[in-house]
This record gives sequence, C-alpha cells and structure tokens, in this order.
Amino acid sequence: MLYNQIFENNKRWVAEKKATDEQFFEHLAEGQSPTVLYIGCSDSRVTVEELTGVKPGEMFVHRNIANLVPNNDNNSASVVLYAVEHLHVEQIVICGHYGCGGVKAALKAEDLGQLNPWLRNIRDVYRLHYKELSAIQDENARYRRLVELNVEEQCFNVMKSAVVQKHYLKYGYPTIHAWVFDMHTGELIDLNFDFKQKLEEIRLIYDLGTNS
Repeated sequence: MLYNQIFENNKRWVAEKKATDEQFFEHLAEGQSPTVLYIGCSDSRVTVEELTGVKPGEMFVHRNIANLVPNNDNNSASVVLYAVEHLHVEQIVICGHYGCGGVKAALKAEDLGQLNPWLRNIRDVYRLHYKELSAIQDENARYRRLVELNVEEQCFNVMKSAVVQKHYLKYGYPTIHAWVFDMHTGELIDLNFDFKQKLEEIRLIYDLGTNS
C-alpha cells in the first residue's frame, strides 16, 4: 500500500539529502525566505515542486480545488496576507491546469452538495465571460478557455486585497502572474497577464485608499 510506503520513501529521501549535504536539514530548519507565492489546484497530478523544479524554501504554496481565491475565503486570504506582509514575496502565481475536475464540475447543471458554494465561484466566472464562452462551439475548447479565464479572475481577486495594493504601491511588488499547466504535454503556459495594466483598469473600482 502507498500509505505504508510513504515512510520508507521519507527515509530514502533523508538519506539522499544528507549524502549531498550533511547539513541540509539544519539549514532547512533555520527558516524560509520564498520569493514566490504559488496558488494552485489540489489535483494530485499537479505537484508544484516537481513540475517547477523549485527547492524547499523557495516557494510558498497554497492549493485548493480549482485554484480559487474567493473574496470571502479566510483561508486563501490569510495565505496571501502572510506571504506578502511577512514573507515579502515578490511574485504571486495563480496556476490552473487543463483537465481540472473542479472546472468541469462547475460546467454541469448538477447539485454537488457541499461543493456548490465553492464551485459557484467558477460559475460566476462563466457568467462574467458567457458571451465569449458561448461563442466557442467546441466543448473541449470552451472548457479549456474557462480554465484560463478562471485563473485570470483569481488574479483579479488577489489584486483586490488591501495588502497587495499597499505593498505594490509602496515597494513595487508583488506582481501577479497567470499560468496554466498542460498535463498532456507537461508544459507550463504563461497566460501573459499584464498585471500593471490590469491593476490600473480596476483601481477606479477596487482602490481601497492604500495610496493615501
């Protein structure tokens, strides 16, 4: 069973790390100073450390179903605040992936019980971009586009937060990026989210007075 194998895997990993650096864990225990906050999906196939090649301590990670940052979610809001205000990350990445079960579920007219309020955030993205999405005839292409639009809308949600606005206006960071992981190719796709331009576009509505 995989569960029983995990501790054996851990012992092997510890031995491998000590073989290359005897003080690896002493250094690891000293603290963290990541420069990137990564917000991704909980999907078991999307392991951020493996697909990005980052080392322990280089990236602060938050994952949930469909990589959401809802406006009323204290969990993700606390992660953003801690990463920006205490860890001083310079980049925030929202990363979705094609093949996302959460996005697929949100496309269906189906009662999913406890998941309904969470997936409603994705349905809201669909509503906001209904005209564009309804014009896409191919169902798979429409779904892939919704994956991308969902990532971009979560970037907007992060931009709305006071801590991000305050720190960006004062220090010039963090900046926000939109990525999608394609499991069919293994590639990370940069959606080229123009953070500076998008921030200027929404500040008229979402300015929280942080520049005063």
